[in-house]
Amino acid sequence: METPLEIDVMTAVDQLRSGALLLDVREPHEVALCAIAGSQRIPMQQIPAQMGALPRDQLILVHCHHGGRSMRVTQFLRANGFTQVSNVAGGIDTWAELIDPTLARY
Repeated sequence: METPLEIDVMTAVDQLRSGALLLDVREPHEVALCAIAGSQRIPMQQIPAQMGALPRDQLILVHCHHGGRSMRVTQFLRANGFTQVSNVAGGIDTWAELIDPTLARY
């Protein structure tokens, strides 16, 4: 089955339960405000240098604040040979709204 370019937060929850990796590409000051437990954190600008730290045999779900930066990272990773990468639509803001209302929204 082909990996979709983008998924919603409800689908992301299911895929995380099945072993997907959640990649947070926000800046450290944003992560300090709120973060999803268990996520791997690599700021967007560091992705090219840190690609070796990412698995190529595991589904990667990329998120940021609203989904713009994470979509760019998703497309970048796909262009560099990562076939199992999806953007999480709405980012951590939608996650906080629909999945975990204890997370701070900014």
